[in-house]
Amino acid sequence: MATALRTPGVYIVEKNAFPNSVVEVPTAVPAFIGYTKYALNGTKSLHLQPFRITSLADFHQHFGDGPDYTFNVTAEADKTKADTVLGGSGYKIEQDKGKFLLYRCIRMFFDNGGGPCYIVSVGEFDDAGKDRTIDIADFEAGLETLVREQEPTMVVVPDLMAIMPDPDASKPTGKDIYTFQGKMIDHCGGRMQSRFAVLDVQYGWVTPNSPVAEPISLFRNFVSSDFLKFGAAYYPWVYTSIVGASDVNYRNVANGADLVTMINAEIDKNAAEKKISDAKATEFKAEVAKITAADPKPKDVTVLHNTLQVISPIYVSLIGELRKRLNLLPPAAAMAGVYSRVDNSRGVWKAPANVTMASVVSPAVNLTSEDQEDLNVTLQGKSINAIRSFIGEGTLVWGARTLDGNSQDWRYINVRRTMIMLEQSIKAACKAYVFEPNNANTWVAVKSMINNYLTSKWKDGALVGAKPDEAFDVQVGLGATMTAEEILDGIMNVSVKVAIVRPAEFIVITFQQQMQKS
Repeated sequence: MATALRTPGVYIVEKNAFPNSVVEVPTAVPAFIGYTKYALNGTKSLHLQPFRITSLADFHQHFGDGPDYTFNVTAEADKTKADTVLGGSGYKIEQDKGKFLLYRCIRMFFDNGGGPCYIVSVGEFDDAGKDRTIDIADFEAGLETLVREQEPTMVVVPDLMAIMPDPDASKPTGKDIYTFQGKMIDHCGGRMQSRFAVLDVQYGWVTPNSPVAEPISLFRNFVSSDFLKFGAAYYPWVYTSIVGASDVNYRNVANGADLVTMINAEIDKNAAEKKISDAKATEFKAEVAKITAADPKPKDVTVLHNTLQVISPIYVSLIGELRKRLNLLPPAAAMAGVYSRVDNSRGVWKAPANVTMASVVSPAVNLTSEDQEDLNVTLQGKSINAIRSFIGEGTLVWGARTLDGNSQDWRYINVRRTMIMLEQSIKAACKAYVFEPNNANTWVAVKSMINNYLTSKWKDGALVGAKPDEAFDVQVGLGATMTAEEILDGIMNVSVKVAIVRPAEFIVITFQQQMQKS
């Protein structure tokens, strides 16, 4: 009893019979850094303020929707240099406005099973009707704000891919992008040690050994080699269905007068070939002229768009090309959603691979098994996970390695992320014992608490072993993990060993003929 007994009588003392329990930390709470339409919580600015949302509706409420996308479409006499050929003529297509990727990637995140996440808005993308200049310093400031947040477990920066150098440039590198990706990994592993960086590969629509950009070699040469076990990269980019048929029309062409000229030339050709009458040609041109009308009503835009689709096959092809470009997206945000979906359905210890990507039509590059060999196993150890298309199965994630692909300890994403979960959960539970007496009673309580938690994880399938003793081992005590001097210094050492389940990455089936037995 804490107080001395001075009055005769019967006293009751209650003692705890069980050790504290370990409360498991969340495993799939990504933090997205990028530019938004606005950043408001009521009247309070959310600029550079990590803000937790749970749905796309929350994103719309606090950060708005996507930017206005516009393209310049210009004639290109040399068809070999043209981006597309429409009606026998070559055209260059260059995005004029709305290059920001965060909004479309957030939609892909939720489509793939994403849940709670944090948004760090580093600025508004519209600057007096023009795109804001994307600055690496903005991303660095956004990354720094996450140091004060404890819940996020992943870091994704989709807008980083919006500032790549022109792949047609001589030997493009985008070194500042690779440098920032190294800072993302350092933030996760060197500073926080509780997060995982999900990275995109620049020029992810280019074949691995293309003479234009060589995306894989550039990534491996310029991304930092520190803390590789705290990050994973995915290649190639993917064609999605995020931008629908009703989301793109003639208003997305910045040079409307040139579009009028293009369609009128098609109408004149059809009239000359007697495919339509001169009267019809005149009628069609009157409709086409409305393209340059200033500030039409949304209803009028829809009507004219539908009319142009009937009048002009070239217009239909052009709009399809613009949609295709807007739907080409880096995969990291979708993978954050896949991580969330797998964590919730199977557990963080299940490798986030051999699963279908939702809202994805196809990978931008059709990889073969030979292409993937170099991605998966390389001398540099910087493994890159492939996204591949299989007949009858759709687009699958076909890799489960961290960037530290040659490490026996941290080769697999699920091993690294499971260990983060175990470490952070046990760390949080052990805070209750800080400043408790450093004696056998405390040691037994801590050991029992951790043993109970790891036993539950073994039953869930996170740890491998026929029995708990084979799946984990917890040691604490004088002579086992501590010396007498360490106890005098106030140090309590706890040793935890775990056998985390690993994926069957390579399944080998051996066939052999045997002699007839009857």
